[in-house]
Amino acid sequence: MISTPFFWYQQKSAVEKWIKSVLTPIGWIYGWIARRKFDLYFPVPMEKPIVCVGNLVAGGAGKTLVVLSLTDLLKEKGYNPHLLSRGYGGMEKGPLQVSPGRDTAIDVGDEALLLVEKVPTWISANRPLGAQAAMDTGADIVVMDDGFQNPVIYKDFSFLVIDGVAGLGNRQIIPAGPLRERVDFGLSRADAVIIVGEDKAGMTDYIGSRVDLPILYATLAADENNPIVKDKKVFAFAGIGRPLKFRETLEVAGAQVESWKEFPDHFPYDEEDLKEIVAEAEKQNALLVTTPKDYVRLPESLRQKILKFSVHLVWNNQDEVVSLIERVLRKRSI
Repeated sequence: MISTPFFWYQQKSAVEKWIKSVLTPIGWIYGWIARRKFDLYFPVPMEKPIVCVGNLVAGGAGKTLVVLSLTDLLKEKGYNPHLLSRGYGGMEKGPLQVSPGRDTAIDVGDEALLLVEKVPTWISANRPLGAQAAMDTGADIVVMDDGFQNPVIYKDFSFLVIDGVAGLGNRQIIPAGPLRERVDFGLSRADAVIIVGEDKAGMTDYIGSRVDLPILYATLAADENNPIVKDKKVFAFAGIGRPLKFRETLEVAGAQVESWKEFPDHFPYDEEDLKEIVAEAEKQNALLVTTPKDYVRLPESLRQKILKFSVHLVWNNQDEVVSLIERVLRKRSI
């Protein structure tokens, strides 16, 4: 697995700028292919509504936290949502309903194991088959974690999630930058944008100058049942889309981050990868802390030595979120 290239978000050296410029033509080809897929497929309409939570960049933008929050809102309204994921990082192709007592991150990926803690979750490489399986077992709405760039399944409503700090990086397409497709084409298929965290990247103005879409805002807050890290020495590590977001969260919570280690997104940990980290944390008399998404990928033998620090989404405009979704549900007459 490869870590996120540094030049996707900052270019501090002439070498990094040169690498970006060399890779840009490849990005044009990648973007053309992403666009062409939507000309070649007719999206399959489903019996029940499909709500997609996606993003425009490779790596973390906060999608999973948005998905979990949306399902909470839907359940409060009396709906029976099921979640649908590709199961990135897992070996199973599905359709398969995730079972936390049976499946591991190796089987279904880390995200699916987090999602199933809240609501019935399915993984399926073939999205229409996965959605149908969920509906056959009682789902009256399916929320897709990712899949915005999948042209095969029809989405009744699509949210685009953007990290307010990282934004869209250098706004170049893979491999020159983090974009999965051209920004304008992506925005043309979205129904609303969600900016997570303070909009330091100027996404509100950037998006507003291109399309007329509802823009929703949310922040991250630490869970109440987290280990106490305030004023404590912490050795933290993470293998997520933007690992520094986790370090920033710990620092906001008052932790003294003595040591820090980054791994590639979805990194499959084994004991060899972590034994030095565990030993160093013990030597420093520091709490060894990671994210929930990393925690489900840890070897069972080490979980008692490592703490997980969780966050959840807090909406600035929750009523508008619910209103947008219910507009879709009324159209489908569930």
